[in-house]
Amino acid sequence: MRHSVAHGGSAVEDPELSALARVGTALADDTRRRILVSLLDGPAYPSDLADRLGASRPNISNHLACLRGCGLVTSSTQGRRHLYELSDPRLRHALTDLCSMVLAPPSGCEVADEDSGD
Repeated sequence: MRHSVAHGGSAVEDPELSALARVGTALADDTRRRILVSLLDGPAYPSDLADRLGASRPNISNHLACLRGCGLVTSSTQGRRHLYELSDPRLRHALTDLCSMVLAPPSGCEVADEDSGD
């Protein structure tokens, strides 16, 4: 499996690295992370996400457009409204696993108790 090869002095990326870069772009922004976590609960309209996250509707719509462009969410038209959801059930599992992994302290890492007086 090739990930990056030098070609004429420039690196050529394969599709896997490109996909990881898109995910990195999506996760780099706090609002987009919050949208993705909110969509773990199921599909939502931009106005509902705006209310839930305390952001403006246009701001949420811009971030949803980015997430759609990154391939992480899809939308379906419901009358005049657009309903957004995670693009793939595997994404739900991946996000849940990622959150669990980063929230769990690494093995052998001890957190000092602030109340212990140490």
